[in-house]
Amino acid sequence: MDTEIPKNGIFRIETHRSGPFTFQIGVDLEKIDPLLNRVKDAHSRFSSVPILPDVATQLEKEVVVSSVFGTNTIEGGTLTEEETAGVINGISEVKEEKERRVINIKYAYEKAESFADECVKSGKGITILMQETMMTDLHAIITDGLKHPHNEPGKYRDNQKGQLTKVGDAEHGGVYTPPKCRDDIEILIKHFLQWVNSEPVCKLPPLLRAPLVHFYFERIHPFWDGNGRVGRVLEAIVLKCAGFKYAPFALSRYYLEHIDEYFTVFNLARKNEEQKDPYPNTVFIEFFLEGMLSVLNSLHDKVNGILAFMLYENILNTFLQQKKINIRQFTIINNLLPRGIEHDLSYIQTQPWYSGLYSKLTPKTKSRDLKNLEKNKLITITKNKKVRLMVP
Repeated sequence: MDTEIPKNGIFRIETHRSGPFTFQIGVDLEKIDPLLNRVKDAHSRFSSVPILPDVATQLEKEVVVSSVFGTNTIEGGTLTEEETAGVINGISEVKEEKERRVINIKYAYEKAESFADECVKSGKGITILMQETMMTDLHAIITDGLKHPHNEPGKYRDNQKGQLTKVGDAEHGGVYTPPKCRDDIEILIKHFLQWVNSEPVCKLPPLLRAPLVHFYFERIHPFWDGNGRVGRVLEAIVLKCAGFKYAPFALSRYYLEHIDEYFTVFNLARKNEEQKDPYPNTVFIEFFLEGMLSVLNSLHDKVNGILAFMLYENILNTFLQQKKINIRQFTIINNLLPRGIEHDLSYIQTQPWYSGLYSKLTPKTKSRDLKNLEKNKLITITKNKKVRLMVP
């Protein structure tokens, strides 16, 4: 029979061979309240922006690529962001393990979406009940086809004598040795689920419950490989079920960009607990909330940027139809748009597509075309010969 979780949310478990383990909320709610409110306000502002279907599609693609790149790189993935996009968008074939790592994370995100959709369709509100199959299914997807001397997709670790699993390093707060044997891991996973689905924890705002799911899953570290990737997806599931769009997965990129602090706060929270701090997890929750605030503001800016580019493209098409610009000028802009706002004029002039446009025309025509684009306020050419697109 399961033990009832105390109202204060502190749940102590004895394992067979790994010693005692404590699950607790451990957050100074008064201290984090201002930051929590800032995140809620940022989410409210972002959610109030009407996002057109085309914008939503582009934003989703960008977030998935950025997130997969982030979470994969944290765990030793070697593909660049551009190469990651190629795999996800089906441009590059999945031939080697480095590509398999990326496509597996994409599939795990799709599985996470289905878990969140099931929660919403069930009509049980915004609080998803975590299940063991979420962890094992995600792990099986994430590690499918990847070589590892001990890992079995979807199966918990069972360290034999002399096999030690160590997490962290001295530079990021120290080395942590998680539970060693499968019996202890199974005990802790069972009680982790009981705790995280208990009334005291489910009553927390999703912005607190999600990082606690992430934190304690990583503390148990139940698998040989893939724990970080699984933990970040579990965190995302809680947030997505609570109505957060884009940000839950986008957080992985924030974690990569703040990788030293990410690893350090895990260990600091653990050490705070050892030192009997009444609010040991505050430091990790603060880091998470700062990440959410940064991500939500970034997403807001990104939507505005996408809308600005769409407006610029509409203006460009209108000018072509009205014959304010010619097809050469239209082609120049269309070749520059996907590559950003500012470009070296000398670089543009060396490109084959640009040379092809003017292969049978005079330098005066080249100059006239650029001046006309400037006249119509589609570009500006700076003193240091930079061509800048006049995106609103």
